[in-house]
Amino acid sequence: MASVRQRDTGPEMRLRKAMHRLGLRYRLHDRKLPGSPDLVFPRFNAVVFVHGCFWHVHGCKYSTAPTTRKEFWAEKFSANRARDERNVNLLLADGWRVLTVWECALKGKLRRKRWPKRWRNSHPGVALDC
Repeated sequence: MASVRQRDTGPEMRLRKAMHRLGLRYRLHDRKLPGSPDLVFPRFNAVVFVHGCFWHVHGCKYSTAPTTRKEFWAEKFSANRARDERNVNLLLADGWRVLTVWECALKGKLRRKRWPKRWRNSHPGVALDC
């Protein structure tokens, strides 16, 4: 698992390009914040996590469970979900708006008008998925 990328993944890069095209400026992977969010918008007091459907067990067609070492993967996925929930709760407690974008939501064509509307209408702890 050492070869699994944590930063600059394909879905993250697609979202970053879309946000930049819309004129939104952000910071990357602020280690001072819980969970080191993928995108940080200090001006809006908002953070974005881009989650892979497999690693964070989204439940869509892209999050199939491995058939080998089932106990190991169950523990791994459970720990990932617990960590994600803990980080979101810490950020919300500190007054941050948290947006979780799932990998499957970034598949296909990104529509320019869709993202800003969802961003403005989002509430703390909202998630964009497929």
